[in-house]
Amino acid sequence: MAGPKNMLETKNIDQEAESIEAIETSLYDSLKKQDHDQSLVIEEGVRLTQTGINVLDRTLGGGLPTGSLTYFSADPRSMSEVFLYQFTQSRTTYYFTTSRRPRYVLNDVINLGFDPGNIVFVDIYSEYYCTSCGDMSDNVGNEFIDSKIIEFTEYNLRNIANDSSGEEVNIIFDSFSFFMELTVNKGLIRQLINVLYETTKELGCLTYLYGIKNGNGHDVENFVYGLCDVIFESMLDKGADKIDSKLAIPKIRGMIPSTEIIKFKIGDGVQIDTSKDIA
Repeated sequence: MAGPKNMLETKNIDQEAESIEAIETSLYDSLKKQDHDQSLVIEEGVRLTQTGINVLDRTLGGGLPTGSLTYFSADPRSMSEVFLYQFTQSRTTYYFTTSRRPRYVLNDVINLGFDPGNIVFVDIYSEYYCTSCGDMSDNVGNEFIDSKIIEFTEYNLRNIANDSSGEEVNIIFDSFSFFMELTVNKGLIRQLINVLYETTKELGCLTYLYGIKNGNGHDVENFVYGLCDVIFESMLDKGADKIDSKLAIPKIRGMIPSTEIIKFKIGDGVQIDTSKDIA
């Protein structure tokens, strides 16, 4: 026969078991609800958003998955930034400039025959490289200033998220290599990339991070490759009598990526060669 102490212990054990069971049931219901919500998304299929380059959209089967964070790894000799200019033609585009002043980018956009009406520039270049008087600053390599420019960028992304809710937009970083070469704790850059990813998903927009090949910050670049939904890679082949610009898209999360290499040239915008023989 159990004594009073044993009976108390038994009662406590039973109560603990009931509490654990209640917690597990609650957790199970929560997980089940998440699974149910996720199944609704899966049943809807992959929604596509057009890039604004018609031949590219047809090649992709209609466009890129809505809410895609795209890393564009570019050979700097290939003039692949023209892809960015043409992407702006499809919808309102928040264009972050880090390598040049916005007016120089704007001149190129206009000279190539594109309408700049959709572009809203976010001038990271002047904020970092210039003083309030417009002179060149000596901030380069200053860890404190470098961390502040990341804060400034995240601040602008939050404003875009607040102002653009429910509107179809693009976000472009020209170029994102600037951030990967800053003199800061790499965790801050990863944090920025996570903010970009979450903002892209929240808005359901297309975000393009333009990166220059063979730059510094390879460890951060690998992190970007892993997190991004889509990867574009431009290449330049120099033959005996001509130069060929080529584009590969090895990763499209949610779709089966194409194994084909796309040949393109810069003329009236981006001109994509749809022929199969590109050797």
